[in-house]
Amino acid sequence: MLYVIGIGISEFDSLSISSLEIIKNCDVIYLERFTGFISDEFYQKLKEILNNPGIRSFSTDHEVKFVKRWYIEDGRDILRKARSLDVCILVYGDPLVATTYNELLVRAKRQEIDVRTIHSSSGILSLIGDSGLQPYKFGKMVTMMNDPMSSITVYNTIYENMCNGLHTLVLTEYNNDDGKTDFNSSSVPFFLSPKRVIELLLEREKEMQLINLSSTTYAIVASEIGSKNSMITSGTLGTLLKLDYQKGPNSVIIPAALHFTEEDSIQFLTRMLDPPNDNSKQLSRVANRMLDKYIPNAKIALSNLNSMIKSEMSELTKDYRLVLDNAENYLSDAQTFYDQGKIELAILSIGYAEGLIDSIRFQKNMNPW
Repeated sequence: MLYVIGIGISEFDSLSISSLEIIKNCDVIYLERFTGFISDEFYQKLKEILNNPGIRSFSTDHEVKFVKRWYIEDGRDILRKARSLDVCILVYGDPLVATTYNELLVRAKRQEIDVRTIHSSSGILSLIGDSGLQPYKFGKMVTMMNDPMSSITVYNTIYENMCNGLHTLVLTEYNNDDGKTDFNSSSVPFFLSPKRVIELLLEREKEMQLINLSSTTYAIVASEIGSKNSMITSGTLGTLLKLDYQKGPNSVIIPAALHFTEEDSIQFLTRMLDPPNDNSKQLSRVANRMLDKYIPNAKIALSNLNSMIKSEMSELTKDYRLVLDNAENYLSDAQTFYDQGKIELAILSIGYAEGLIDSIRFQKNMNPW
């Protein structure tokens, strides 16, 4: 049988009694920390508990084994053992947040291997709760890597979420794959600093100019969630850049418009360095920028076209007048919809207006643009 067991976010403080009982009775115990950081202290304490003669006497083959990502992803040896033995994998947080284990469980089921998942606290949901923001107001989450190119995806995700009035959770790169195959040698995991996240986003802003990120943009930084040093800090990007982030893991939240209850939560539940503000007010939507350009241009073109036709023809025919009137109506609709915030209808209307203007332009070989 295969068990995938979530350790939670506070190591032994969040490891359930039922999970520990399963671990004690498994033949093979794997521990990984590529999904999230698990301390050497947890490993040592787990060994002490399991090797207590009053609990169970382990042979060398039944030690807790630290495994790498490739071993889990390959999965063949794990599934081979799970056919005849009780095998468990210990995972940071809630195990099925990592898609690696969904795939492994599907393969186990296809091979008719019994599986069981033991859920636990999730770092992602926990930090959202600790931030004081409402979970259902979050959009797609994204991960920032140290590679500057990853900031393109992060920036675009923040923009898309904010256009929909949604907050963005930016997870940060974590790497503990240093080539060691045991816990006997000390290892220093890499946690991407929130300062690096902010710097990369501000660099991307210079090129994209959609969110209008600046030193006054509001953000929340969640550090070491679940540990004794857990901290939620809120403030402007300018202020957050000045802080020294020693360890990790870290996450950054770029909120959209805040509900007043969220503002209260930020004030009383986080280390608030600056009062919150509405980031969405600075948003420059692509559709809005298009309409700000197209509507005035179309009005000028229609006015020019009217003048050109009247100078050429002593009297407008019924057909031309109908086309020009319809173009005028579509332009009026576009402006009305835009003012009402109905962006899709405004774009549709301006498209019809431009199409009618161009129909006369090509027929009469006139260029009112």
